[in-house]
Amino acid sequence: MKPNVIRLDPWTGLRRFTDARIALGRAGVSLPTQAQLEFQLAHARARDAVHARPDWDEIETALAALGLQTLRVSSKAADRSTYLQRPDLGRRLDDKSIEVLQACSRALNANVMEQAEDGADICFDVAFVVADGLSAYAVQRQAVPLLEAVLLLLQAERWRIAPVALVNQGRVAVGDEIGALLKAAIVVVLVGERPGLSSPDSLGVYFTHTPRPGMTDATRNCISNVRPAGLPAPAAAHKLCYLLSESRRRKISGVALKDDAEVELNLATANRNFLTAD
Repeated sequence: MKPNVIRLDPWTGLRRFTDARIALGRAGVSLPTQAQLEFQLAHARARDAVHARPDWDEIETALAALGLQTLRVSSKAADRSTYLQRPDLGRRLDDKSIEVLQACSRALNANVMEQAEDGADICFDVAFVVADGLSAYAVQRQAVPLLEAVLLLLQAERWRIAPVALVNQGRVAVGDEIGALLKAAIVVVLVGERPGLSSPDSLGVYFTHTPRPGMTDATRNCISNVRPAGLPAPAAAHKLCYLLSESRRRKISGVALKDDAEVELNLATANRNFLTAD
């Protein structure tokens, strides 16, 4: 009988606790065929996530079922190739989208109830933005469940919520311009994160108080890896709503606002840490 030429890594038993590519074993000096094929599949899924397009109609219908109005807008990046090569264009709205948001803002002027510290009118407490970013899969799978969980938590505090902006070819900073045009005190951007080889559908959440074009990352708070295999929607919603409440109360965001929320994860549905597993 020939000996088994594939040598398994002694950490193989730990693979069941993570999607990370660990303990793959080896065949001579190379990866086993199965591990190599899985790598190629993961790489293909990551590429597909970057180049795929979200079904905005489906997302719009799902948000309408939650009672949310939507606005379709686009960045200055006219196509996917331009978007990937010119990140700066994905951070700003095209002219037509600016007109759409300005018209929406004028139509809602009657809702102005307060002024910001700089004297600007505030129509809404928060504006949500859904941008495709670098993963259409993330937006398609995670955005609606997260917003649904967030709405349930915000209802008790009577937040004034702006129409949700659905941004084609958008990056995080495009939310600052949208928030300013809609006259929102806070803007929250849900965006597809750069795919990893085990996470092609990870959603990122960024929010900024008193948004306006030209703001830096230091003014934003971030919640990352929102997906069932990472941070589940209920836990992400809990974190986000805590931070939003603190941001509204203290009128700050970014490095000045710390996450002190205590999230109680349901171990029956959340991934357990193998270091503390029984």
